[in-house]
Order: sequence, then structure tokens, then C-alpha cells
Amino acid sequence: MDHYHLLLAIVGAVTLGASVLPLLVAGRPLSFPMVYVALGAVVFSLPLDLPRADPIAHGGFVERLSELVVIVALMGTGLKLDRPFGWATWRSTWRLLAVAMPVTIVATGLLGWWILGFAPATAMLLGAVVAPTDPVLASDVQVGPPGEDDEDEVRFALTSEAGLNDGLAFPFTNAAIAAASAAGVGEWVGWWFLDDVVVKLVVGLAMGVALGRGLGWIVFHIPTERKLAESSEGFVALAGTLLVYGVTELAQGYGFLAVFVAACMIRSRERGHAYHEVLHTTAENTERLLTVVLLALLGGAVVDGVLSGLGWGGAVVGLVTVLVLRPLAGLVSLARTGTAPGERTAIAFFGVRGIGSIYYLAHALEQSTFAEAPTLWAVVAFIVLLSVVLHGITAFPVMRRLDDQRTARQGPP
Repeated sequence: MDHYHLLLAIVGAVTLGASVLPLLVAGRPLSFPMVYVALGAVVFSLPLDLPRADPIAHGGFVERLSELVVIVALMGTGLKLDRPFGWATWRSTWRLLAVAMPVTIVATGLLGWWILGFAPATAMLLGAVVAPTDPVLASDVQVGPPGEDDEDEVRFALTSEAGLNDGLAFPFTNAAIAAASAAGVGEWVGWWFLDDVVVKLVVGLAMGVALGRGLGWIVFHIPTERKLAESSEGFVALAGTLLVYGVTELAQGYGFLAVFVAACMIRSRERGHAYHEVLHTTAENTERLLTVVLLALLGGAVVDGVLSGLGWGGAVVGLVTVLVLRPLAGLVSLARTGTAPGERTAIAFFGVRGIGSIYYLAHALEQSTFAEAPTLWAVVAFIVLLSVVLHGITAFPVMRRLDDQRTARQGPP
């Protein structure tokens, strides 16, 4: 079989589906991630002599592909947030980051240690990689394109949380990597705190602010005969994503954090300008194309046995993480915020896990050796699949019900 032409046909079908599927599943208790995972499983089940979709054997490829998906998604996420940045206006976001995220990390790590018998470093890694919510697979519960004025508290909280916690999971992941590589706690804690917690976070934040403001000025205010924002060239979003991420990583900062912050800085310029929608659309379309490839590979990995090391213990850890730990941590973090009970429950429940978890696990396994790598992949893949199916089915009816309740409370215009 001519594998080159087979690959072209598959890529063409995937690209076409990425354009059509979101329209077909809109308004239904179904999501395009669910469809693409299923299609990936079907394709890899056919006698096509395809390479095995083994995330351990192809860890470097999985790391780089998922990394690219996440940074493009972070740019798109930041560009669609209409609400100005602030401590008071983003109160629910700070609560989720300061309480729900660390509680989930610790609780999931303890589950991995207690039920699966993981070594402390491995348990710490499990908690870190499943902690970030996903800016890629959570589109059904996030705000719409910029300027659409649909930023209710549920959509805003879930969008802003996903934009920030993908970067904030790095210190915890790096702690697990350091612990796995060191003989004792005293050998790594001090340096880890200084470098991975303080320096890299500060550099990531500073680079995001500086580069975002610079890009915003180039797009909207650079003194040329025709401003860039008057064109329809949305590839500036991709250029900015790669520039911010690359420069920040070279400066030893967290690129994920910098990209999201830079996107928010760009969005803060000329908020009413139509070019924001052009930028967001380009980032969203690119993200969707890359995402379907990764989701299809996830489906293929299921067929090729990524869940073989799950066992009953791994299934219990996954179910408890998605159905118990995140919802409880979310509810606790949002206590006394003034959010309506139904909205608070929805925010706590829709902690979608996805591409970010895949990236962090692939990254950690490329950086250090964890003996329980097959079990880690099985548990993380199970959590992502569970989240894709459960949240994909429930997102539309839950959000529609909340919208109806909100409209009833507000009364007729």
C-alpha cells in the first residue's frame, strides 16, 4: 500500500471533518472531540498497516504536537475574553487557581499513592498532570468569539481558569521531575522553589505583558499608511503565539503563561475593533485542525492498548478525580463568591481534562524516568476519555438550562 497517498487521504478527510463536524454536532449532546476519538479508534482498527499509536514509544512527537495545540489554544482563549483583567472582576478565577487546583493536585496524588501504590514522585506527577483544565476540549462551556457579549460567570470562569492553569501546572510537574531525579528532598526543593516557582513564573508573566503590549501596538497603532488591523490577515495570531512562546522559553520562563497573558494584553487594545475576531478565528481554526489529529491518535492509542495497564485501581482513581475531587474542590473554592448555586455547581463540575494533561505527562516522561509510565499513561488517558465523553454529553443541556434560568431571572428586555 502507498502509505504517502493514504496519509494524504486521511489528512484531507480529517481537515474536512474539522470544518464540518462542529456544525453537525452544534446544539446536540455530543461534541466533536467524542467523534474524533471514535473515528481514530475505527481507523486504527482497520487493516491499513499504520504505525502503532504508542505514546511511550513516540513520546517526543506526542510532547511537541500537544505543546503546539495548547499554545495555539491559549492564544485563542485569551483573545476571546471580553472582561477586563482585574482582581475583583476575575475573582472566581483566582479562587479556582488558588484553591481548586492545588487541592486537586494533592488529593489525586494521594489517591495514586494509596490505591495504585505509586512512588511519591510518580504520585506527585499524576496529580500535577491531571490538575489543569483544558482550553482545547472545553469550547462548549467557554465564552464565544470576542465581542459577542456572552460572558456569563460560568463561561468566563471556565475559560479564564483554563487559560491560566495550563501554565501554573508547570511548577508542580517540574517538582515531580526533580523528585524522580534526586536522591533526597534536600537536593532539589530549594532550587526548585527558586527557579521553577519564582523565576520562571515571574519571567513568564513579565514576558507575556511586555510582548503582548508590543504586539498590540504593532497591530493597532504602528504608524504606517495602512494599519495591520485594517487587513484580514489573521496569521498574526499564529506569528504572535510562536514568537511569545519561543522568546519566553529562551528566557527561561513559562511560555504557556506568557502566551495567554500576551493574548489578554492584545485583547485589551481597541476592544471594539473587528480585527480581534479575525485573530481569534485564525487561532481557533488552527487549533481545531491540530486537535483532531491528536484526538484521532488518542483513539488509536486506545485500540493499540494504552488502557491495558489501567486495572480496577486506575479506573477508581480516574472516576474519583473527575466525579468527586474536582467538583468538591471547585465548590469549596467558590464558596461565598455570590455566584448562584446552579452556576457554582456547573463551574465545579466542568473541569474538563484533555490535551494539557497529555502534554504534561509526555513532557515529564521525556525529562526523567518513571517506572510506572505505562500505568500513568493508562490512568491519564482514561481520565481524558472519561472527561471527553461525560462533559461532551452534558455540556449542551446543562448550559442551555443555565441560560434559560438566567433569562427567567432577568425577565423580558
